[in-house]
Amino acid sequence: MRKLIATALCLAATVTATGCGATVEKAAETKSSAVTLTNCGRKVTFDKVPERVVTNDVGITELMFALGLEDRMAGFAMPDDKGDLAGVPWKDGYEKVKWLSKDQLTRENVLDARADLVFAGWNYGFREEGGFTPDALNKLGIPSYVLTESCRNGRTENARGIMPPLQALYTDLTNLGKLFDVERRAAALIAGFRKRIAEVHDRAPKGADRPKVFLYDSGQDQPFTSGRYAAPEQIITEAGGTNLMHDVEDSWTTVGWESVVERDPDVIVICDYGDVSAEQKRKFLLSYGPLRHVSAVKHKRIFVLDYVDLVESPRNPSAVERLGAYLREVADER
Repeated sequence: MRKLIATALCLAATVTATGCGATVEKAAETKSSAVTLTNCGRKVTFDKVPERVVTNDVGITELMFALGLEDRMAGFAMPDDKGDLAGVPWKDGYEKVKWLSKDQLTRENVLDARADLVFAGWNYGFREEGGFTPDALNKLGIPSYVLTESCRNGRTENARGIMPPLQALYTDLTNLGKLFDVERRAAALIAGFRKRIAEVHDRAPKGADRPKVFLYDSGQDQPFTSGRYAAPEQIITEAGGTNLMHDVEDSWTTVGWESVVERDPDVIVICDYGDVSAEQKRKFLLSYGPLRHVSAVKHKRIFVLDYVDLVESPRNPSAVERLGAYLREVADER
């Protein structure tokens, strides 16, 4: 989908990250019994605990790291525009697990890694072009798990998202916990995430004080943004704002500038990644003629979050906390 971290604070709950000095249970030894999970609305049975998982993209990779499952991984693929990986909460995981590709996963590097599970998502690795799909991998004898945020929903040909995005995060953590027999660790992570997000929600602006927020990913002719089923929807909502494109029944998608101008956001959140820097995106937004009367542009209310904050990942709670603090300031100013 998109290429795509910057330094983040270690998560507050000590069980959250092995790279923050936390003490966590050791990943379980291989079980002999099969495990059946519901993934993207389908029952999927795994005959054994995977031992050579490969992942695609940063958020998916860090879900494994957050559960302490780096010993179960054979490698990951992601672009190298990820900032300072040495400063992330899961530094040890990045040092231990092999970086297979600075592009998306392919059948070749999956086979070379002798993978026994591919954990990716639609437009986060899985794609029809080139035949890198769960069905194609299954024919090679390699099971897959699809990131829940990316599940296709059938509303249009490639529309994605079947549940609220934070629920998607908790669903994947629960499923991975069951598959790898680290259910207590997964439950503790989820409980910690819920507590942190609830604390922000309780302090968030209410009613008419809630700022309208537009998520700007990229694009000049047409903006690429977040609909109802991508992580920014609930990051914005729990932080105290209203996602400008809440009515779009997709995850990441393109809209028209006309709809942005008409809906008049109070705040624009920039997704920082790739070859175009956050500062370059900010300069474009502030200088783009059609946006000159938009409240967020007039008042220069532009906030930056990293790509990994804004896709399904264990960094979502931190993003809620940081955006929540900013939206409270905006609400107080208005």
